[in-house]
Amino acid sequence: MNRFLELIRDCLSDVRELMPWELEERLQANPGALILDVREPAEFDAMHIAGSMNVPRGILESACEWEYEETEPELVRAREREVIVVCRSGYRSILAAHSLQVLGFKDVVSLKTGLRGWKDYDQPLVDKSGNDVDLDFADDYFTANLKADQMRPTDWVD
Repeated sequence: MNRFLELIRDCLSDVRELMPWELEERLQANPGALILDVREPAEFDAMHIAGSMNVPRGILESACEWEYEETEPELVRAREREVIVVCRSGYRSILAAHSLQVLGFKDVVSLKTGLRGWKDYDQPLVDKSGNDVDLDFADDYFTANLKADQMRPTDWVD
């Protein structure tokens, strides 16, 4: 049985990643690249990279095909375009990038370290209204807050 991080590692054999400073360079070199944010809408509304498109991971596969309620025409048309997939930490984006490649997208990469790394590199984020997000607030927002029942029990056997 695979665990979550093993699934991620398996997908990495097919998915290219780039670091935040490389993303900054890619956007300068290719302003037509599509930044695809696969977080949930509330996460996207709180903060995202300006100009990015939000398609939650849960509907991605149908969003990139015609004739579904979730169809996103810009995404469907992006099969030959450079697509940079982002999420909070860089894990969902790897799974999403893998799915896009399986569905025939030609030039897909995942942002390693996710938006947390983007923020750590002091790159700007905006809220749903397009206002700049205070990076100190973003620091708190991206800090994991696990509840006690989300932690592995001491008597848990793998």
